[in-house]
Amino acid sequence: MTSETVTTVPTPDQIRRAPKVLLHDHLDGGLRPATVAELARECGYDGLPETDPEALGTWFREAADSGSLERYLETFAHTCAVMQTREALVRVAAECAEDLAADGVVYAEVRYAPEQHLEAGLTLEEVVEAVNEGFREGERRARESGYRIRVGVLLTAMRHAARSLEIAELANRYRDSGVVGFDIAGAEAGHPPTRHLDAFEYLKRENNHFTIHAGEAFGLPSIWQALQWCGADRLGHGVRIIDDIHVAGDGTVKLGRLAAYVRDKRIPLELCPTSNIQTGAASSYAEHPIGLLRRLRFRATVNTDNRLMSGTSMSREFGHLVETFGYTLDDMQWFTVNAMKSAFIPFDERLAMINDVIKPGYAELKAEWLFREAAAKGL
Repeated sequence: MTSETVTTVPTPDQIRRAPKVLLHDHLDGGLRPATVAELARECGYDGLPETDPEALGTWFREAADSGSLERYLETFAHTCAVMQTREALVRVAAECAEDLAADGVVYAEVRYAPEQHLEAGLTLEEVVEAVNEGFREGERRARESGYRIRVGVLLTAMRHAARSLEIAELANRYRDSGVVGFDIAGAEAGHPPTRHLDAFEYLKRENNHFTIHAGEAFGLPSIWQALQWCGADRLGHGVRIIDDIHVAGDGTVKLGRLAAYVRDKRIPLELCPTSNIQTGAASSYAEHPIGLLRRLRFRATVNTDNRLMSGTSMSREFGHLVETFGYTLDDMQWFTVNAMKSAFIPFDERLAMINDVIKPGYAELKAEWLFREAAAKGL
């Protein structure tokens, strides 16, 4: 092994300890299997396919591996079913923050759809306040365990429903109380983002932030509408932008006009490699567009999407990329700074996170190699 290899390839432990930023993570897609099973018993939900936590976790991962976004989305019926009370929402949010912090995530924007948690009589406002309470509790527990994390909320409207303006107004009301932006999610095909123009126009008038799930299961028209009709700040996934990039046999690359616009305008792509493979948006990590998009210097970010369904974490996502593309700590820092630049919190707070948390964290990890090499050489 060469000295260059030793000094650049991060170990699994370093990947876990590296400060990471997560922009695309679904609250109802990240529950602990044991929590799903326990909450189901408490609320009397008998629809789970498995009750043993280990078997249940395996079922979620296997059901999500269908290659179909629609089939993938069906798994959420079980998690949402056990997230219908204030107590359950507080618990799930607190555990989410704890789990992310233990994985080295220092800033996260976690999204969920309030309209999917009303079956037991909660109001939209009560749902938001319960989740916010849970995240603050999770941040506190993380600090007690020696970790630091800040969690912001994205309120999501379901694209097949008709409550997007109502949810956008809800996001605006709570924008100074933990909610940092808005999103629409759900099956893309047949549900274009332009159906929700009134919500996006409202948010723009209010100078608020929003991202849109686009370019995951559907192609360039979804991305084009999200940007040029709706005015999205970021693209949720956006992986199909690869359809507008032509790589010739000699390796030369030509960007189409939409791809060039996305790159030149520095529009963030919330890429989720494992999830994209599960839903058929990519065939493997090696074939995932993130490799080319990183080389072309798009504003690419690395995300988990749904940690339960994908059996993943930010460390696992980066681990796959390190193994596949030979990424270094410098590459990890590049993706992480991209994500922090693209967050929906104020600019000065983003800058402080980059300069005071992220860059020092990576500098410390890189310094470990210097001392290790010196010890190995007997210096």
